Amino acid sequence: MDNGEFPLSEREFSRIRERVYRVAGISLSDAKRTLVISRLSKIVRSLSLSGFDAYIDFLETRGQAEDDQDFVNALTTNLTRFFREDHHFDHLTSYVAGLIAKPQRVGKGARPRLRIWSAGCSTGQEPYTIALSLLAAFPELKRWDFRILATDIDSNVVNKAARGIYPASELNGLSAQRAGLFEKTATGDILIPSAARELVTFKLLNLIEPWPVSGPFDAIFCRNVAIYFDKPTQGMLFDRLGQVLAPDGFLYIGHSENLQAVSKGFRLVGKTVYQRKANADAKDAA
Repeated sequence: MDNGEFPLSEREFSRIRERVYRVAGISLSDAKRTLVISRLSKIVRSLSLSGFDAYIDFLETRGQAEDDQDFVNALTTNLTRFFREDHHFDHLTSYVAGLIAKPQRVGKGARPRLRIWSAGCSTGQEPYTIALSLLAAFPELKRWDFRILATDIDSNVVNKAARGIYPASELNGLSAQRAGLFEKTATGDILIPSAARELVTFKLLNLIEPWPVSGPFDAIFCRNVAIYFDKPTQGMLFDRLGQVLAPDGFLYIGHSENLQAVSKGFRLVGKTVYQRKANADAKDAA
């Protein structure tokens, strides 16, 4: 084909869809055919294989973990920016203000605890926005046991995020106040200040596999992730997120997502902001 792309038969597309669903929970629609051809053709060529059937055979018989990772990386889309859907960060700031105002029940010599999870963190703009906005609003959090977990299934974006360096164009559209939260490198790129960068731990994580985390998290951001899953997988994901969310903790999702059709464990409290229900199972059964 032109541009070095391979033809994609219905059988091959079906095999690709089945495999990416099995290993990552991603549900590929027919509208993704062009994306599949474009992104996977590059891998097929690099492996000197004859086509997509040969590539899936390779993954199923000779492929290693890193080969499956390349397969998943190629089929995930990472679109993000700093302060995206900024009403979430306004809500989070108000929520944390309330936590700070409460008497902290901690042991002698212990520090107040705050845990936030950015699930599907992409190239890091989301968890860094959380860190920057909260530190700017509450400098006292530097004395807290405050950590942000940032995870993604794509190893390429996780590695990029951990560097904390971005092109200056990332500041386009931000107010002067928000742009002032960033540092500049000698080459003109923007740099996440160390105080914010040190709060964030980046990890590779497949959300449909067992999680090496137990929480509880005071807040979880899982935005524009569930759109890649079918309804049963969405329900499973949100139920599991509820299990590691602190009582009355908040879950932030994407603008095109809706929990109410797939999970009964949350109540809507704002624009794409949900709060975990206390004793949700008991309430639903009542």
